[in-house]
Amino acid sequence: MTEREKTRAEAPIGAVDVSVHRVPTDGPESDGTLEWDSTTVLLVRAEAGGVRGLGYSYTDEAAGMLVRDALAAVVRGRDAMAVPGSWETMWHAVRNLGRSGVVSSAIAAVDVALWDLKARLLDLPLVALLGEVRDAVDAYGSGGFTSYTIPKLQAQLGGWVEAGIPRVKMKIGRDPDADAARVAAAREAIGPAADLYVDANGAYRRKQALALAQTFRHESAVSWFEEPVPADDLEGLRLLRDRAPAGMAIAVGEYGYRLDDFRAYLAGGAADVLQADATRCGGITGFLRVGGLCDAFHVPLSAHTAPSLHAHPCCALPAALNVEYFYDHARIEHLFFDGALTPVDGKLRPDRSRPGLGLELREEEAARYAI
Repeated sequence: MTEREKTRAEAPIGAVDVSVHRVPTDGPESDGTLEWDSTTVLLVRAEAGGVRGLGYSYTDEAAGMLVRDALAAVVRGRDAMAVPGSWETMWHAVRNLGRSGVVSSAIAAVDVALWDLKARLLDLPLVALLGEVRDAVDAYGSGGFTSYTIPKLQAQLGGWVEAGIPRVKMKIGRDPDADAARVAAAREAIGPAADLYVDANGAYRRKQALALAQTFRHESAVSWFEEPVPADDLEGLRLLRDRAPAGMAIAVGEYGYRLDDFRAYLAGGAADVLQADATRCGGITGFLRVGGLCDAFHVPLSAHTAPSLHAHPCCALPAALNVEYFYDHARIEHLFFDGALTPVDGKLRPDRSRPGLGLELREEEAARYAI
């Protein structure tokens, strides 16, 4: 290591800058239980040794206030190489605020920025720093909102399959009586070979979900049923996992924030596939810990949304199954960042020619959406 590299590696964390941005959707969007017309992005940039790391999470603007007023101060001056130590410091600092929801998303953005910073200081792609176990991870196209007409649904899902992504997911649950026909229309658009996933976002009752699971599987070969009942209904999820048709996986976990949330799903037998979102569960540090839990319970891990962020840690986790190439987030990441990833042959590959996450903020573009 040269003297310059040593100086950079030993530099303490300095400035921690925060900005919040709201990006309108390109049309009305909804799932089984929610409607929205914009997505809020928290950006954090952390500096050490003349280098800046970039982190982000999809959350509420209140998370930006929390980073600015509470978290930045507790990581400033700490060793830029000791990212888990900074995570623990932030985790303890928010004890009286509650550690789920917006608080965990705020920690996530700082944590991601610190991992990106460390990798940049060492001039390594993040996947190399974390320890690569694969060079690419499967992606699935995700959108198919319940606000879409059938033609728009078919065009989006069919377009992903034509682009080489052999797995797609659609939203259901807004109108249970119409869902079987919508799912059948999706199957028609993507052909018989592609995998079809459905996501109810907790819209169904237990027996209603069980009956629809049979219909979706036998009529449209659905292989993934996400949140068929509310995410907090562990008994209902276990019922679906035990009684859903063969070949259909029950997936849940996107609303997990604390490690205990994920342990409860696994210990309760509530998931065939556990999902986690690094922008919610405390960043890359939290995501890696969930990956260790999945190894211990022999359950695969799926990354929820934020595809350009999740590609690196998923290529470093043996339990990782796939990454959600979510329409809203993929659109924002390509808008905001040079280096945002696009699936090739149905896979996301971290760019090993760039340090850190491989992302550079397009300052002027992001500024257009600043709150």
